[in-house]
Amino acid sequence: MTVIGEQSLRWFSAERVEAEPDLTALVRDYSGLLYRVALSILRNSAEAEDVVQDVFVRVLQHKGKLSGVVEVRPWLVRIAWNLSLDRRRRVRPEQMDEVFAAGLVSLDAPADEVLEEGRRMKQVLASIERLRKSEREALLLSAMEELSTAEIGAVMGRSEASVRSLLFRARTRLKERLGERLERGGGA
Repeated sequence: MTVIGEQSLRWFSAERVEAEPDLTALVRDYSGLLYRVALSILRNSAEAEDVVQDVFVRVLQHKGKLSGVVEVRPWLVRIAWNLSLDRRRRVRPEQMDEVFAAGLVSLDAPADEVLEEGRRMKQVLASIERLRKSEREALLLSAMEELSTAEIGAVMGRSEASVRSLLFRARTRLKERLGERLERGGGA
């Protein structure tokens, strides 16, 4: 079980977890994915952990509706996605990008390479932020969370064809913008 899953289980009382064996399975199976979803939006590990816990609180609050959920994975991702978007509205992305970008860079490399890679990651994140909202969301769900187009469609409330179109446009625009930055010498 992931660290996030163990933390989530500790957060819930032992009696509640024993009374809700399905919750234990959900935490074990999906907490890592939900954490990555939240982290890709929030770019802050503490906030992402809070979102994961909030997702499972929502599951407990709506446990009577669980039997009506056909596909649990997209349902949980959608909850995490929406909670993360709500939290993100309170904090500007620029405030999070530097720390988040640094966390994506390998620390095994020499310091000058780490700095350069961190700068490039910050440029990529800034370029992603400039995409249209729907394109950015589809790209993040696809690239960071490795969801299928059907699952992305379920999370975003769109058809698979629409998701494929969004992904194509997002990747094309991102490639163009990053190409422009490289041609200008890496400026922001």
